[in-house]
Amino acid sequence: MARYILKRLLWIIPVVLGVTIMVFTIMYLTPGDPARMILGSNATEEKVEELHEQLGMNGNYFQRLGRYMKQVFIDHDLGSSYYTGVRVTDQIKARLPFTLRIAGISILIAACIGIPLGVLAATHHYTWIDNLAMFGSLFCVSMPGFWFALILVSFFAIKLGWLPAVGIRSWTGYILPCVSGAIGGAAGLARQTRSSMLEVIRQDYITTARAKGQTERKVIFQHALKNAMIPIITVLGSMFGSSLGGALIIETIFSIPGMGTYLTDAISKRDYPIIQGGVLFISICFCLIMLIVDIIYAFVDPRIRSQYAGKGKKKQKKEVR
Repeated sequence: MARYILKRLLWIIPVVLGVTIMVFTIMYLTPGDPARMILGSNATEEKVEELHEQLGMNGNYFQRLGRYMKQVFIDHDLGSSYYTGVRVTDQIKARLPFTLRIAGISILIAACIGIPLGVLAATHHYTWIDNLAMFGSLFCVSMPGFWFALILVSFFAIKLGWLPAVGIRSWTGYILPCVSGAIGGAAGLARQTRSSMLEVIRQDYITTARAKGQTERKVIFQHALKNAMIPIITVLGSMFGSSLGGALIIETIFSIPGMGTYLTDAISKRDYPIIQGGVLFISICFCLIMLIVDIIYAFVDPRIRSQYAGKGKKKQKKEVR
């Protein structure tokens, strides 16, 4: 098990390096000069060059890339904003909790709705329950998330006045953003759960379990659902990572000071340290989430544990010989 986790951890290193180089290269090739945007169009070339020197934008591509890689991986510094001078790390620490809470609660709501709905559709396949569940999930998957968010705001916040329309001043401020982010995920999760369950419940060991006289509830939840969890866990992990990166729309609609709005403002201003640092941090979070998913795989699927345990035993036998 330790070898399995170590192998997955080592895979994070080239991914993070690749993301860092790719984002830096995109920023380098992007048209527009942050120095001219800060100083204005009437600034002289001498002032622009002086600001380039201050911001570390002087030199060719490889010189700037080398300085940035040293700054991030050796000095452990993501830099400071071109406009405010505030360290990117401090802003991420302040804004990331909002994004993580919304993503986490959205995934929890999606799992609580999508998995039971998928199991219900699979156990009643080709009936009106299955058709209704799949029609509803297809409708929710096809519906744009921002459109659903605007409907929730107009009905529950503006018309009824039950919930706040923007901002997060208390726990009620999380309800509309989290529900908006969960609907599409719940629909996709329901479809994936149904597909996995239909594949599993046709297996011979499910027929054997029923033949032994076990209750249908035990057969479905203890045998079928447990063996259908691998693709479901994959979808959950991908959804969480996508929620971190795709928080832009939800946070913009509800005026939430999270990572999405932070990166949006930085992109519009060509604030490269924020863009590079924010994307790098989100990619690291995504890698850690997928690492957790891989570890859960090992606990859910004994074949993965036995695969690495078998390799360890073979090595021990060779050493004894």
